[in-house]
Amino acid sequence: MSSASDNELGSLGRSLRTARETAFAGREEELAIFKAALYGGGYSVLYVHGPGGIGKSALLRRFAHEAEVAGRPVSMVDGRVLGPAVSGAEADWVLRDRDAVLLIDDLDRVRGLAEWLRERFLPRVQMGALVVIAGRNPPDMRWQADPGWAGALRVLPLRDLRAGDAQALLDSCGVPAESREPLLAFAGGHPLALLLGAAVAVKDGGPGRPWTPDQQVVATLLDEVVGESPSAAHRRALEICAHAYRTTEDLLRAALRPAAPEDAGALFRWLRRLPFVESSALGLSPHDVAREVLEADLRWRDPEAYSLTHDRVHAHLVERVRTAGDADVLGAVAALLYLHRDKGGEFQEVREFHEEVLREEDIPTLLRVARAAEGAESAACAAFWAERQPEAFRLYRRTETGEPVAFSAWLRLTELDEEEVTADPVVAATWAHARATTPLRAGEHLAVGRTWAPPSYRGNQQVMDSIQWRVIGNCLRSERMAWSYIEIRHPDRAWVDRLRRHYGMRDISERPSPGDDASALFAHDWRAMPARAWLERMNRRLATGPASGPAATTAKLAVLSQTEFAEAVRKALRQLSRLDALAASPLTRTRLIAERTGQNPATALSDLLRQAVDDLREDPRSVKFHRALSVTFLRGTPTRELAAERLGLPFTTYRRHVRSGIARVCADLWHRELYGTGAPPSRSS
Repeated sequence: MSSASDNELGSLGRSLRTARETAFAGREEELAIFKAALYGGGYSVLYVHGPGGIGKSALLRRFAHEAEVAGRPVSMVDGRVLGPAVSGAEADWVLRDRDAVLLIDDLDRVRGLAEWLRERFLPRVQMGALVVIAGRNPPDMRWQADPGWAGALRVLPLRDLRAGDAQALLDSCGVPAESREPLLAFAGGHPLALLLGAAVAVKDGGPGRPWTPDQQVVATLLDEVVGESPSAAHRRALEICAHAYRTTEDLLRAALRPAAPEDAGALFRWLRRLPFVESSALGLSPHDVAREVLEADLRWRDPEAYSLTHDRVHAHLVERVRTAGDADVLGAVAALLYLHRDKGGEFQEVREFHEEVLREEDIPTLLRVARAAEGAESAACAAFWAERQPEAFRLYRRTETGEPVAFSAWLRLTELDEEEVTADPVVAATWAHARATTPLRAGEHLAVGRTWAPPSYRGNQQVMDSIQWRVIGNCLRSERMAWSYIEIRHPDRAWVDRLRRHYGMRDISERPSPGDDASALFAHDWRAMPARAWLERMNRRLATGPASGPAATTAKLAVLSQTEFAEAVRKALRQLSRLDALAASPLTRTRLIAERTGQNPATALSDLLRQAVDDLREDPRSVKFHRALSVTFLRGTPTRELAAERLGLPFTTYRRHVRSGIARVCADLWHRELYGTGAPPSRSS
């Protein structure tokens, strides 16, 4: 319909226009471009595009107002009244009047309309006239690749409102102060989400009643921003895309299993064409509001499906962290931690800084930064380790300028080295703690994370996030790491609380230097809480909130020496038929059982031992050992003599087979205790 002047409007129409103008916020850049075109400079056609609810119609109404102020005849029409078969009187006049301003909304509603406009309608428009087109999708490449349109068409992607403009919009709606933070966290700068949320906040908000999106808000935004999906599979793909940080085709395929992984390619192509989904080098991501409402709707509508989506995405991302190339580790860890953003703090994408491996020419800069950050002693430690383990270091630069701002190191230590202990008081403190608590076993190592950053960057979240993601990646990718330690210089309360409650680390009493309150050491025993258990603890926190503390979990787990472990296996085999006795075995508190979540520990131990005995059949050399152990322990033969008789063996031969079989089971299980339950049995003779 045509845009009406104030004289043509009734009192209700004038009231509606005033309210809309009061609520209009931001869009200064788009208005400036329109005004330039309006007053004879710039372009003949403006093409505004953005997802549903982003404010396209509101912007076109504002354009209409500016055109009226400029004295230009203006008409605003719905795209549905135009088309190849329609000669709309509302639009045809622009073909005759060089001062005309035509505003076309909802371009996407009619298939083929964009092509008709480009090829047949717009070329007949008078020079000087101005046409603005608005739709959800950007113009296809035929507009932008055509040299004829290069100087006549300006494409305006409409983004979220800036933070200040979003606040101004809430001001105009009278949103209570206590409702603003949660509303802005949900809606960001999306105008429709802000207006819907503001209506709820004004109606229901108040002291002690924090704002949350009700189902009416969620349903409306689903309709306006997301719309209908062609099928259940398409909706499932959308829900996966909303849950993951960035969606790639392989992630989509993994999360769809076992339903329809073969459809992943077609569904991915559909996702990338949606107007509210953006493509980047890392994959696909929906607009923040689309993500929020899809997540909120699935969590409310089908909690079981939400949990299943989370578990499948989580499992895929854990595997990606473990298998990623070194340069891709930070991105893989960031994608994994994004799943835990609801619990444990903020998530912020790192754009301002990037990570590099340490090169020889970077060492003077490392020493300068270390000396400026912590003094000559710390610089000497950095020089010592840069010579011994240069591969352990990472450098963090400001992306825009290349300025080096911080260094980190992940030192891998396998045995006590007096020179290292003497050179570095932090390493000395970690060795002292490990030896006094649970020493390293043969083939194990400990790791020490060190950071050197000037005070001006020590509190920079993006820099510290990058270092933290590297540390987490190292922990999840390490083999046979017994302990990890992190030194934190000048730790603040928030950092300490996050390390303790969110990441399950504990600060230790050892200090690199006696009385040094500027430094703290945090430790994690990966034998007491392996990586899988640590990740599952993070998942439990996502669903249920923080537990009472990290010590409560690690105190229930045991780290045994090889001798203690073998004795516990021998005793457990003798008690195999008694679950009450197995429940008291220290093996129920080892890594072997900790990784078997969801099972009663005694039952899990019984199953593990029976499987270990059965595995002996896989090696022809140990079949005789399997027979001896099976008759003795699995079949519950009352006496050893009777077992030998049933096997048709001399008693001395039978005893030798039992001893050798037990030794083989102990070796196999010890191997799995050290390397994880997914490791194949040891086949050493």
